[in-house]
Amino acid sequence: MSKLKSFVVGLIELLKRYPGLMAMFGFASGVASYFLVEGRAAFAQLFAVLMLIGWIWLILENWLRAGIARRFGIDIPPGGMRYATQMVQQESLFFALPFFLVVTSWDHGQAVFTGLLVICALISVIDPIYYRLLAPRRSLFVIFHAFALFAVLLVVLPLILQLTTAQSLQLALVVALLFSLPSLRELLPTEGWWRLPLLILMLIALAAGLWQARSWVPPAALRLTDMTLSQQLDRGQRKPGASLVQIDAATLKRDGLYAWSAVSAPRGLREKISHVWMHEGVVVDSITLDIKGGRKSGYRAWTHKLSFPANVEGRWQVRVTTESGQLIGLTRFTVVEARAHTRGT
Repeated sequence: MSKLKSFVVGLIELLKRYPGLMAMFGFASGVASYFLVEGRAAFAQLFAVLMLIGWIWLILENWLRAGIARRFGIDIPPGGMRYATQMVQQESLFFALPFFLVVTSWDHGQAVFTGLLVICALISVIDPIYYRLLAPRRSLFVIFHAFALFAVLLVVLPLILQLTTAQSLQLALVVALLFSLPSLRELLPTEGWWRLPLLILMLIALAAGLWQARSWVPPAALRLTDMTLSQQLDRGQRKPGASLVQIDAATLKRDGLYAWSAVSAPRGLREKISHVWMHEGVVVDSITLDIKGGRKSGYRAWTHKLSFPANVEGRWQVRVTTESGQLIGLTRFTVVEARAHTRGT
């Protein structure tokens, strides 16, 4: 037993001496998991299970601390538990970061979510900020903790349970909000029969607000590997013709336009995605497609839009979104009055 105690103490001291080790390992495991999702999904799932085990440790830290002391005689000081909490947060944030960095559309509100994730990851490894400004503020610390849990759940739930992006978002949101309950309780007076109903209303309002902002959350399990707008499509080869960025109104109304996309997803995952056609920022049409994961180059699907409004000139977008409205990617084209269009690559 003394050897086990010495090992635990030695490991904690090593990590204290080199605080960046856990962050480096977390980021490396995240990168490895991301690429393993493309090939050997079982290894990525193993990484994901390890991440969840770390979070179970974190949520049950007080009970585990007492149990370890009673069973093994190892009394881990509160400071050591706080340091273990920091390590799990580092591991989680840096594990999730590669998934979000790759899929984020940086000219969209998703940049806010991923930027916040980057800031939180940096805070977790900068001890003066973490211990002096974050850890002493209980409410802020719980929110930070819940955000890290939310991010890692968005990554691991599709890998382990093969939940769709919409299901993963809903479950991750519920878990993160429930974990934030202690923080919300501290905002209310300690007495009064109305305390519990008000707490429930606060939780519902917070959930509704976050759900409205769901389009800003990148779909960590999905990646748009290619998207093309074309007037031709080889259905046998499932390949589009030459891409275009500009087309004249008469040709568009006569021939229509193909939107071809390839979306990469973990093996076994089945999703509903939509091609959302937008004209000058207004949704004109939304066409739903079923995809399944496992193809390295992405699952290839297309829509052929033939019906357009009377006035089609101007700027258009075709967005690829999840069933819950999260943006996977987009492409743009312009409709002009003159009969001339430019082909791109």
